[in-house]
Amino acid sequence: MGAIIEPGIGETIDHVLAMLPDLLPSEQRVARMCAESPDQVIDMSGADLAARTETSPATVSRACQAMGFRGFQHLRLLLVRDLGARAQRESELPEGTAGRLQALSERAADMVRGSLSSVDAESFEAAVEAIATTRRLLIVSTGASAPSAQAVAVKFIIDGRSCEAPADGIVQQLTASVLQPGDVCLAVSESGANSATLAAAAAAHEAGATVIGVTSFARAPLAEHSDLMLIGGARTQAWSSGALAGNLIQVLLLSALQMEVSRRMSEDSARARRAAQGEMMSIGATDDDVPDTDA
Repeated sequence: MGAIIEPGIGETIDHVLAMLPDLLPSEQRVARMCAESPDQVIDMSGADLAARTETSPATVSRACQAMGFRGFQHLRLLLVRDLGARAQRESELPEGTAGRLQALSERAADMVRGSLSSVDAESFEAAVEAIATTRRLLIVSTGASAPSAQAVAVKFIIDGRSCEAPADGIVQQLTASVLQPGDVCLAVSESGANSATLAAAAAAHEAGATVIGVTSFARAPLAEHSDLMLIGGARTQAWSSGALAGNLIQVLLLSALQMEVSRRMSEDSARARRAAQGEMMSIGATDDDVPDTDA
């Protein structure tokens, strides 16, 4: 057993998620259960957790030790502590609408805080390199993930990384089918199971392009068509308002990707930002703002 860890108050779940890539598949099931349903896990024994995750008590113990805990009881006590601290914070909130709004904000902040811990650093760096150097970048997404994809497309363009982001799913698939090796398709789907996005990703993969999947689930169908997977938001299912948290986390991950691409393309990005600023100023100008050249 390695060094025993003692996460700070409220940091236990973030630590569990950060350790996920280093665990065996059976151990990951144990870890995910602890991260996604801590309120249930604190009332379980090691045998109960093993039954719920279709593993064994030995696997539960091994998973906990692999994450740096003494064992399941150590992890369980830390979860009890963190949940108690959260309940205490919430009990101190104002009553009524103001309290509910503040509680919503704090829970969203808790989830966003550790949301990128499940992103594989090597895959992220490879995605940045691929997007920064490709001749052609296509962004595909439909449904609830589409606004996040469209927003990052605008940011890419403003920072000098030209891209295509058609809104229609059929146009996305047709465009993906004519990509070439060396081109990049960024496929965004929180569930990783959106049929239109899957079709576009499959078409891009078949055409020989590099497909980068952005989702919340490592075993999503999107992985079958992706060369690189960026997994963010492993905690969104722990909260009944996970749809909101999922959107926030998706924007955070895509923004991180865009900012790293911008840093990689520093000179081009600076020129593009200056040009975009001038263009936006001209778009916002009214006829009264334009100098009279006939005078």
